[in-house]
Amino acid sequence: MRFDYGVMPAVIFAVGILIVWLSIRRLVCVTDNVSGKLSGKGQRLITRFVLSLVIFCTATVTISSIFNAIAIRFLPGRNPPSGEIYLVNDHRMHILCAGSGSPTIVLESGLGNDSFVWGRVQPALSRATRVCSYDRAGYGYSEALPAPRDADHIAAELHGLLIQAKVSGPIVLMGHSMGGIYIRDYATRYPEEVRGLIFVDASTPLQGQTTPFKKVKQSPLWPAILLTRLAYITNLPRLAGSCSLSGPGSEARPWMLLAEGLCHPQFRASRDEGDSFDLSGEETIQTGSYGALPILIFSHDPARTKQVTNWENSWTQMQEDLKKLSTRSRRIVARNSTHYVQLDRAQLVVKEVSLLIEQIRGTTPQTSYYGSTITE
Repeated sequence: MRFDYGVMPAVIFAVGILIVWLSIRRLVCVTDNVSGKLSGKGQRLITRFVLSLVIFCTATVTISSIFNAIAIRFLPGRNPPSGEIYLVNDHRMHILCAGSGSPTIVLESGLGNDSFVWGRVQPALSRATRVCSYDRAGYGYSEALPAPRDADHIAAELHGLLIQAKVSGPIVLMGHSMGGIYIRDYATRYPEEVRGLIFVDASTPLQGQTTPFKKVKQSPLWPAILLTRLAYITNLPRLAGSCSLSGPGSEARPWMLLAEGLCHPQFRASRDEGDSFDLSGEETIQTGSYGALPILIFSHDPARTKQVTNWENSWTQMQEDLKKLSTRSRRIVARNSTHYVQLDRAQLVVKEVSLLIEQIRGTTPQTSYYGSTITE
């Protein structure tokens, strides 16, 4: 964190100043036609254009990197997070609860994501019941914890956070991607609190040991990680507007949207959780069946993925297997959605989850489609 958003911006600034200065000197020489190596007006125009482009691009990257470092360092303090910070086992954890009613929906993000990933569904769902999103250790506004970052530790930390936040239950757990493994662990550890489970294109235990996923794990990741780090250091995601996941109806404040103070990947937390992926799977492989516990499963649209057929077939089968966790489960393939169903099809998620809440309350009749898979 300090290296990426402290040392590297300073290095980029120094190198950028040098490049701009040398380019301006060269541009002046070309303009004054001092250099005798240039012949012809066309060649001088091309040289001017190239030098001007170098100056513009270098200045943009330099200024953008410095702004990003300043935003990450200072703006979050001037714009404190919505929600509350609680001490859980002597480390700070952030939670944001909105709305009222029972049961409370608790949102569990996937690998590499903080609570902002729920920005398009939490405000709408909070009109139906109380909804809480939170940052796991090392993400967002929550302090990091040392490895291992496995399902057992994460479920225990969430339980401690809910106690501190006085979210006493009953609760419905909603987990995206790897968060699906974590909510299974929680439901097994604290079954008396849980009234339902919602899986959003969720990972399953030991998926990393299947052949297609083994090939993905064996692929070298450092080039992609390096490029991602450089992109965030130079502020490209912020400039592209991809940091904000607020969407229509979000209650995010304008300054926060401008600052995007947390617009940087949480590499350490992601790495530690990824390293504990197989351990988390082993801890949750025996979870379930959950009897007649209501379970709702959202899956991405296979037509939107660029994965190879074997990978997609394995994922589809694992999504189908989630229905075996309960006699009251059903699966929805969200048409035109990617892995982030809650972003691509927010209205569908809000509609179906709100219906599930009413069914749990007993104010709406139970569905006759348990065990089914539909595309909507």
